[in-house]
Amino acid sequence: METLVEQRRERRTELSWPVSVWLPEADRFFHGRSANISKTGALITVPISMPAREGSVVEVNFPRTDALAQEKGQYARLKKGRVVRVDRRGTLDSASIGLGIAFE
Repeated sequence: METLVEQRRERRTELSWPVSVWLPEADRFFHGRSANISKTGALITVPISMPAREGSVVEVNFPRTDALAQEKGQYARLKKGRVVRVDRRGTLDSASIGLGIAFE
């Protein structure tokens, strides 16, 4: 049995949004979806083929719609963060893993 310690400092908002995650050690992007997000972190689902582990540094690319890009002046919001949790519970059902990411 595993005990999880709550690490969230900010309120999370459920948001299913397509994202790309850059993993420098693999030298490539992995496409996934956000599950929830806050000012300080996010939960992202990515394919099980992503070799992320706790402590991995990643860059998350949150693409913007054309309207939002015109308003903000950029087509993406990039956030650098560290993987603080790898959740493999959905591996068999969805061929994905969940990454808890704390933004830097």
